[in-house]
Amino acid sequence: MSVRRKTIRYRKLLAATLVAGIGLTGAACSDNGTGGTGGGGDVNASAPLDPKTKVTITIDCMPPATKKPELKEWNEDVAAFHRSYPNVTVEGRSTTGQCEDPAAFAAQLKGGTEPDVFYTYFTDLPQVLDAGQAADITPYVTARTVPTLGDIDPTVLNVLKDGGKLYALPTSDYTMGVLINRRLFQQAGLNPDQPPTTWAEVRADARAIAKLGNGIAGYGEYSAGNNGGWHFTAEMYGLGGNVVNSTGTKADVDNATGRQILQTLHEMRWTDDSMGQTQLLKWGDLQKEMVAGKLGMFLAAPDDITYMVETLGGHYEDYGMGPMPGGHATLFGGNDYMFKKTDSPDQIKAGIAWLNFKTLTMGKGQFDYARTKADGLPVGLPQPEFYTGATKRQDDRLKAASATMPVANFRPFVDHPVPGRAEPPNAQQIYKVLDNAMSGVLTDRNANADSLLSTAQSQIDQILANGQ
Repeated sequence: MSVRRKTIRYRKLLAATLVAGIGLTGAACSDNGTGGTGGGGDVNASAPLDPKTKVTITIDCMPPATKKPELKEWNEDVAAFHRSYPNVTVEGRSTTGQCEDPAAFAAQLKGGTEPDVFYTYFTDLPQVLDAGQAADITPYVTARTVPTLGDIDPTVLNVLKDGGKLYALPTSDYTMGVLINRRLFQQAGLNPDQPPTTWAEVRADARAIAKLGNGIAGYGEYSAGNNGGWHFTAEMYGLGGNVVNSTGTKADVDNATGRQILQTLHEMRWTDDSMGQTQLLKWGDLQKEMVAGKLGMFLAAPDDITYMVETLGGHYEDYGMGPMPGGHATLFGGNDYMFKKTDSPDQIKAGIAWLNFKTLTMGKGQFDYARTKADGLPVGLPQPEFYTGATKRQDDRLKAASATMPVANFRPFVDHPVPGRAEPPNAQQIYKVLDNAMSGVLTDRNANADSLLSTAQSQIDQILANGQ
């Protein structure tokens, strides 16, 4: 599932979009995107923005007033950006909840009222293209305008392309792995520095943890709210499978890999009794169980740990991560910024300059870890992870130097990277179907995996045929 919730995974909060101006020159930006005055159509797209250019840009996802440290940092970054580009006015648009609400986002696309530089999830590109609201930024994104471009993971960039054209720049991403409760691992006589890497190991460790008793489950799994299908997809990727064929036209779940997943979960639930009695769980349930000390492990992204600590009262030192079992691939997602179709060339160049400063430069913006630590915000999670090569090594050093949590807990995850794969087309509809397969084996001792997968296969085929 794409990153939802308070960062990138779940779109449940209906937030009113407010225009919060942080204008540096006081100029207003018209909705038709004609704010550029420095270059017009003759602008040299591959060159960085000329600091003399006078232009106004509106930017999504400025932190709300309730997030004081984040808003402080935004304002500081706007001021620092202004020192390099004194004639650019950055107008931030704030939301009271998450950065993108699906209903509001769809309405903005329909009316063409999105900001000049607008926040989206990796999975939003087809929707934006269908609405005719995406500017092609390919000629504007070069090693001159984004110096770290060569170290951005090509898999991430490919998600932001269509027909070879680039439409967005990433700001954060996640990959999935096994999130463990280190305390329970130790109590069960397991080594928390060696999380399981295969399903056989997951099953064995879950049995050991469940033997602790007191209502403790060794492993937890989703099977409701589309979350079960999301996890089934991640598990298929880990074992080298898929849920649709290479062309995205047919389902690919009724096979040996799909049966292996369902049969393993069925045996863990009914034979091993290592998954607890309560099922039909959705996002948020497993996190609560782990914080309460009642769950040994589940599949997750690193930012689940932040949620467990900041919202549920957990402690960073209690948690760790390992790679996706199987190790063939892992589901990934993330967020990015796109550019409005009607943006002028100077607005596109100004937006890229802002994103390069705020989200793509080591030691600045979101990568100013010393500032993040000083402001009381967490530092140390292995996320975002869209950089490779020298830039990633620099990021690792800077992050470790200002870490507010034991980064060694995540070494098994970081040191054994698994290739990321994007979500399937029509992901939410497919996940809804696959929820039934997951809930079937977890709630029915007599469930038939073959029958469940055959039904899912035909239903997914229908979804893909209808383009739902």
